[in-house]
Amino acid sequence: MSQQQKYSIVSISLFAGWLLSFLFEGEVLYQLMNATATEAEWIGLLAIGFHFVGLFSCGYFIKRSSAAKMVMMAGIAVCFAGSLIFLLPYSSLWYLSMIAMSYYAGLVIASWGYFFKWSTPRDQRLQTAADVLILSNLLMMVVNVITNHLSMYGGYALSSLLLLLAIPFIYRLDTEMEMDRSEPEMLDNPGIKETMAKPFIYLCVFIVIITINSGIMYQVVRPTFAHLRLLTAYYWVVPYLLALFILRSLPKGFNRALALYVALAMMGISYLLLMALEPTVKTYLLVNTFMLGAFGVFDLFWWSLIGDFLDSSRDAAKIMGIGLSMNVLGILLGGIAGSVITANTNQLDESILVALGVIFIVMVLMPVLNNQLNCFFANHDFVMNLAGEIQSEESVDPLQPFKKAYQLTDREGEIIDLLVQGYTYKGISEKLVVSENTIKFHSRNIYQKLQINNKMELIKLINQELKG
Repeated sequence: MSQQQKYSIVSISLFAGWLLSFLFEGEVLYQLMNATATEAEWIGLLAIGFHFVGLFSCGYFIKRSSAAKMVMMAGIAVCFAGSLIFLLPYSSLWYLSMIAMSYYAGLVIASWGYFFKWSTPRDQRLQTAADVLILSNLLMMVVNVITNHLSMYGGYALSSLLLLLAIPFIYRLDTEMEMDRSEPEMLDNPGIKETMAKPFIYLCVFIVIITINSGIMYQVVRPTFAHLRLLTAYYWVVPYLLALFILRSLPKGFNRALALYVALAMMGISYLLLMALEPTVKTYLLVNTFMLGAFGVFDLFWWSLIGDFLDSSRDAAKIMGIGLSMNVLGILLGGIAGSVITANTNQLDESILVALGVIFIVMVLMPVLNNQLNCFFANHDFVMNLAGEIQSEESVDPLQPFKKAYQLTDREGEIIDLLVQGYTYKGISEKLVVSENTIKFHSRNIYQKLQINNKMELIKLINQELKG
């Protein structure tokens, strides 16, 4: 693991640790609210809403890694200053601070997409995503324990310290990335954009739907077991971390697609148990183990996929931000649904039926999503290759006629595929596990066969082929 990769992981994990323990339905925030007898439910939904806006909008004005780095530093400053407001007596400033912190937190997470893309090789992004999720949740767990069992202000101080500790690691992130000069034109290739758009949209829809259950969990399930304070403080995130650790530890090339179906079954079982059993310690252990384990699988699923989509766009903040904003949107919708249902009917079963309906929709959507991802990713760890059983015409390589017409070898075809995805010679050599000189040798052969002189001409020729 390179130094840049380590800086990238640690910087965002420290920030996310603060985000989870304070801003995003965090225990520190709830304790501060309780200390002032403030209604925490709607201010939590307000935070989630503006966090969504920050994530979604970031990529539309952050276009370079240097700008992303500045936004991350500014975002931490805003979040640290905003958190100080909560040491003052309750007032409308709390809400203004929450809006500012939530929005800038979204900018920080989305901007990190540039460093996720360039500091981590593509075949290591699943591991990097798992590392970030594990480390940030461990930090949240430590802060929560201190907040609940030692001191509310001790937890607040530690969460604020996480923000400050992130600054030197962000400062060390390299913004002068080694990029091929032809990459912008390659990534503006309309063929790439069109091929990427459909599976990415399907993924976004999937994320929104499945995370509705996360919102229901925050607003309905967790309050059901609020009386088990000690157990929920220590055990709540353990199944989530365990699921991430298991998936991360599986060997490279091991297909994790079946884990998605197992996770979906676990989620369904958890809600059925919640409906059938009394809210006892045993019920909590069963429900939380199945539910949080399932959320761990799904979180790593879309984090790793979003990481791989980054290679197909030069707007890394846009891909990262929009992808993760769908997660936040689903939680927001689920939280609102759970709050409205419990406020109107005070019936737990009503919310559980909504959650089970979501699971049924996801069961229908998953094979369709897998098929769409198969069209774009040849061998992603979470994409099941169904050997043509549900393959569609869209899964046919759009460049196959082009390769055949110019009599390109399989290796030359692989190199062209990676070139149009935005890989540099160095990136291709790492991906195919050959030397950079070998890639250059094959590239010269490609140029001779196509009667062109450089990669710019290759991209133009491919554009003409894709336009038909």
